[in-house]
Amino acid sequence: MSVDDFAPVIRKPTPDEAAAAAAWKLWACEPSVFEWGYTATEHCLMLEGEAVVEARGREFKLGPGDYGVFPKGLACRWTVITAVKKHHWFED
Repeated sequence: MSVDDFAPVIRKPTPDEAAAAAAWKLWACEPSVFEWGYTATEHCLMLEGEAVVEARGREFKLGPGDYGVFPKGLACRWTVITAVKKHHWFED
C-alpha cells in the first residue's frame, strides 16, 4: 500500500457519478475549521461553496462541481472557506 492510497482524490465526476449523487444525502457546513477522521470511504459531489482539505502534507481544494473520494483511514483537517453544500455517501 502506498502513501497515495490514503490521499483524497478530487476530480470532475463522470455523468453516471453525477446522476447517482443526486440521490445521496445532503450535508451543509458554514465556514469553519475542523479535524476529521474517516472510518469509511466517503464519496461526495460539491454543489456549493469552497473548502480546502489538508491531508498527507498536501492541500486539496474543492469547489462546485468537484467529486471527492476520501479513503477509509484518512485523517485530515477541513477548512470551509465559504458555506458548503454537498451530496455524499459512505461505502460500507
